[in-house]
Amino acid sequence: MDQIARTTKDLGQTLRAARKAKGLTQAELAARAGIWQRTVSNIETSASGAKAETIFDLLAALDLELRIVPRSKMIQRDLEDIF
Repeated sequence: MDQIARTTKDLGQTLRAARKAKGLTQAELAARAGIWQRTVSNIETSASGAKAETIFDLLAALDLELRIVPRSKMIQRDLEDIF
């Protein structure tokens, strides 16, 4: 699963897709990550304000990792989504 996440919305959608691909409910993922189900819901709808530690807990629970790579060139539509 290779996804580009440039915004908190992108990150939330990526985490939701990964959770669903593994057949997990928000409650099941929350239990694996040691967080509240409501926190999972908030992050999936827009990760704004989420602690980095919480994001890493979710990634670990989904058996995913974060990679930092140079940003690829954006197209006009991507810029419009950010602003």
